[in-house]
Amino acid sequence: MAEGNPPPPPPSTVEGNPPPPPPPPHPKPKPRTYPTPSAGRFVFTVLIIILILAGIIALIVWLVYRPSDPHFSVVGAAIYGINTTSPDMISTTMQFTVVTHNPNKRTGVFYDRLAVYVSYRYQAITMPVSLPALFQEPESTVAVSPMLGGDLVPVSQEVSNGLVTDRAYGVVPLRLVLLGRLKWKSGPFWSGHYGIYVKCDMFVGVKKGLAGQAPLLGSPVCKRPDCPCRSSSAPGGSGGDRFGSSRMINIME
Repeated sequence: MAEGNPPPPPPSTVEGNPPPPPPPPHPKPKPRTYPTPSAGRFVFTVLIIILILAGIIALIVWLVYRPSDPHFSVVGAAIYGINTTSPDMISTTMQFTVVTHNPNKRTGVFYDRLAVYVSYRYQAITMPVSLPALFQEPESTVAVSPMLGGDLVPVSQEVSNGLVTDRAYGVVPLRLVLLGRLKWKSGPFWSGHYGIYVKCDMFVGVKKGLAGQAPLLGSPVCKRPDCPCRSSSAPGGSGGDRFGSSRMINIME
């Protein structure tokens, strides 16, 4: 090629074809939007305020409706029979009047699955007797008088001999055991269930050949097994009975 000659035209120009169109532009991705630090702080602050208000409301409700434990006491006893037909079997027929008082002004108590039995020297001498469900209004007192016994109950020879000796002496130390569960009702709110286990130790006066009302010597003490606030001179101590319960609430006389 001689110097000074112009370069040859592009092929499209030579052939008479138009140049190819440029490629279409790619759409630009939309930028992501993130919450600003101020918006995140606002949401966090609102959540904290809601939690604080909920805690304050729960505390106020608890202070207003906080329930006190019901009080139990034994106010009457009747002995209709104590029969030791054999050294290892015993049959008794007894009746006790148990009074429960609800000291709460705004809270009711609902009892269910209640059972009661009598023990002597840590051994049951009657079978458990079921009691009907009961709702106790605030600041109310309810009395129940279950009839216990009637069936033969296996006991140790120590218990059988002890009952014979104490009956001859005229004073029999007994323990009335009440167990079951309860729940509280404060306004429209119901609590969960709580187990109860109440032991009432007493001395009962008996006379040979006489059946019916029996005097309670002294004031029977009703308490939970591990209550440190009051001790009892009645028999039984803090030992457990055969039909005991492991879940308890604080129930005192």
